[in-house]
Amino acid sequence: MFCGKILPPIVHPTKCCIKNTHENYIQPHIYPSHTTNVHHTVIGHKSYYPHTESFVNDVTNVNLGPGVGPIPGGPGPGYGAGPMPYGY
Repeated sequence: MFCGKILPPIVHPTKCCIKNTHENYIQPHIYPSHTTNVHHTVIGHKSYYPHTESFVNDVTNVNLGPGVGPIPGGPGPGYGAGPMPYGY
């Protein structure tokens, strides 16, 4: 041991030491996306115009009134004397 008088201590400025600690975190970053599937149906309209055709034969009878003179070709069956044709 040291024998003698003890002087008051000299206090020096504090030496700063840094001790680093760390821990890891995971920060999720979410980037949402969405896909919309659209089905398109195209309907093409085609017009048809069916057409028919018909024919008409028109007959017109005209009464020309009483003729003058003898009957052309003479009297036919059923005219004048004689038996009546079958069915009358």
